[in-house]
Amino acid sequence: MTRVTTPFLSRRGRVDLSVHFSVAFASLAGMVQLVLAVQPDAPLKGVRTLVSVIALSGLWAIWRSIPRYSVERQFKQSGFSVVVRVGDLFAERADLVIGFTDTFDTSTERGDIVSPRSVQGQLLSKVFRGDVTALDSSLLAPLRDTPTVAVESESSKPRGKRVRYPIGTVAAIVHEGRTYYGVAYSRLGNDLVAKSSVDYLWRGLGNLWTAVAAHGHLEPVAIPIIGSDLAKVSSLGREGLLKMILLSFVAESRANLISRQFTVVIAPGDADEVNMLEVQAFLDTL
Repeated sequence: MTRVTTPFLSRRGRVDLSVHFSVAFASLAGMVQLVLAVQPDAPLKGVRTLVSVIALSGLWAIWRSIPRYSVERQFKQSGFSVVVRVGDLFAERADLVIGFTDTFDTSTERGDIVSPRSVQGQLLSKVFRGDVTALDSSLLAPLRDTPTVAVESESSKPRGKRVRYPIGTVAAIVHEGRTYYGVAYSRLGNDLVAKSSVDYLWRGLGNLWTAVAAHGHLEPVAIPIIGSDLAKVSSLGREGLLKMILLSFVAESRANLISRQFTVVIAPGDADEVNMLEVQAFLDTL
């Protein structure tokens, strides 16, 4: 079952309105012409038919152009549901997925290592109340037994953490009764520029589901569209990244139940970049 919730017409919706109207009008007009070619005496000539075609085209265009707040599908046979909605990740009643780099840097002091506006920056400010020492301490336990791949020198990386972990490393942080899954899907260069790729992200998602299955006890899990912000996967837009996350989760869940409710949260500022009707159609094919 798929459920769609709709708000007011957005800027993107207004841009798409004329396109949807043109497509609908051309399709309906073509159908009228086809009927008249087969049955010339059919009562489809005149102003009434033209007005009806325009009205139906307008209604279709408006419906297609209205952005959706949320889409939901129940996978009843497998025992889980998937929700995609616009909102605040940290308002979700669920365990949360947070993107990290391979160094698990945490400092937002100057904004060049970790941006305060990023999801990771919000983890520090909203959950750990700006206490970077507490966040670092929470990362120690899950990373203690994780093998490292390199240790940068002070001269090569003067600022930030210098221990590098494998791409795809997942640190399950438990804080105040909630689990935060820190997944390293990007590499932070010594110039403090984070870079990722489709391969890095896919690897991180695979390891993420393993960690959630081990620690999550089938509790709800929510994730932002990782790979879309500062460590952007340049070959995919937000909608493409969203579909990649959905595909990875559903494919794994069909083989091994991970969570009974999985939510992808789209930041309000990014809502215009995701067509919920296309997401609904994509969910229906999974």
